[in-house]
Amino acid sequence: MRPVTRNALLAIAGLVVVLLALGALPGLIRTGDPYYVEATVAAGGPAVAGENLSERRFPYSFGAVEAADDDPGRSEPYYTGVVGFKEAFTHTPFAEFEEFEARNPPAVDRSGDAPTGDVAHLRVDGRRYRLEIVRRSEPA
Repeated sequence: MRPVTRNALLAIAGLVVVLLALGALPGLIRTGDPYYVEATVAAGGPAVAGENLSERRFPYSFGAVEAADDDPGRSEPYYTGVVGFKEAFTHTPFAEFEEFEARNPPAVDRSGDAPTGDVAHLRVDGRRYRLEIVRRSEPA
């Protein structure tokens, strides 16, 4: 094999490894206090229809709703990582709330009454849930 061909193949292999690392590593970053989505059963009002949403696409919101038997229900933690680097490469609860707002703007309240200012309402199986993004240290 010629040295030019070998160097080109090594460069391509190196690029593939770097791209795979950029895709996998940000999800492993766990720095700072985590964000959670907390769900509580709420009274009537505007809400995003959860029947039209995939649980795989909205894992934080549906995780909180499924855990809402222990009012409030809490999703898996989301760590922001270093200087927002992780957010560009991974799925976030903030992205879920942006999608809720795009689907039904009155169902999302960004007025700031919650600590992060993010509150959404989701209707699943006929029940309306108030979802809030909270930042807390690990639960005991």
